Amino acid sequence: MDENALAQELTRRLADLIAIPSPYPPGDTRKICAYTAALMREAGFETEILSREDGIDNVVARLKGAQDGPSLVFNAHADTVGIGTRENWRTDPFEAVEGAGLVTGLGAGNCKGSMATHIWLAQEIARAGGPARGEVVFTFVGDEERLGPQGLQFLRETDAVKPTILVLGAQTENQLITEERGVMWLKVTAHGKAAHAGNPAVGDNAISRMVRVLTHLDAVLTPQLEARVAGDKHSTISVGMITGGHNTNVVPDRCIVEIDRRLLPDEKVEAAFAEMKSILEDAGEPADLLDIEFLTGTNGFSAPADGPGVTALVNAVTARTGTAPAFLNATGVSDGRYFADDNIEIINFGPGAGAQGHAANESVPINEMVEAAIIQLDMVTGLLGLNES
Repeated sequence: MDENALAQELTRRLADLIAIPSPYPPGDTRKICAYTAALMREAGFETEILSREDGIDNVVARLKGAQDGPSLVFNAHADTVGIGTRENWRTDPFEAVEGAGLVTGLGAGNCKGSMATHIWLAQEIARAGGPARGEVVFTFVGDEERLGPQGLQFLRETDAVKPTILVLGAQTENQLITEERGVMWLKVTAHGKAAHAGNPAVGDNAISRMVRVLTHLDAVLTPQLEARVAGDKHSTISVGMITGGHNTNVVPDRCIVEIDRRLLPDEKVEAAFAEMKSILEDAGEPADLLDIEFLTGTNGFSAPADGPGVTALVNAVTARTGTAPAFLNATGVSDGRYFADDNIEIINFGPGAGAQGHAANESVPINEMVEAAIIQLDMVTGLLGLNES
């Protein structure tokens, strides 16, 4: 394989992708998905564009083998964050700039670098005659940056994809993330009675009530969570938002907080909510003056280290680099969380460093894109075989 030619092809493809704006807001992926779907159809994939919300398109491209086998699904999200403060960019965010072995532009690392490698990978599989067994599927989705339900979650809910192994493009510097914590958000509303601040005794201060509730929650739950550790992963809680009152001289009649809980892979969202709800209800406040609402949540996942997908990818990385890959600890959550309860292998893998995502002058190393492309082709060959081999 001519790796210089591959580097040039990936760089050109990434430049095309960067030049098609897809920032959230608004998260419009119609143009970039139309571009990607055309390439998949041209390569010979059975391709469709699926959507249930105007402006958020998703591509599903499928190529089947002649024999039964696993469904290997590659996913990359096509939306990006916004440009932020334009003055912080040294170049046009929507124009790829190559230099010092990097491609710079909005979404270069998160996640258009992985999109470029997946497009090449799909074309290379097709050039080789397709998989010998099972199927290989490529999905390019929207609504990831919004953490919304109209991208990969939509594809799962409609059975558009039913993976045995799911590989998500991510900025892992071509290392692996095979475990991810779950996430659960809840909202707590404390009620009170408004009054003039000059005579607070005739009112009932909702912010003061919330302070008491949160103090109780911290005293009871935080010590328990500190003991919940699995390797480098910790079970955590964070108060992310608090609002209350409307004027300094008015005793507030309402205070709202939203809380983030990160769960170890063996913790479950339903149990975590029940645990927190019980603690909050035991804070000593009148039940009718405290509302506790579940907002959203997904369980974590942990792919077995000896699973066929993980094994094939580890072998491919080792063959390419001469060193077994590291298994990284994920700080955030990926779209893989929608499949956490499906008993499949979920792996995050791709070029670029996580620190580059969501930052001005975002970039991805060209050599890592080349490496990711070759490694993933080797993985496909090991798992599904190729008809030419």
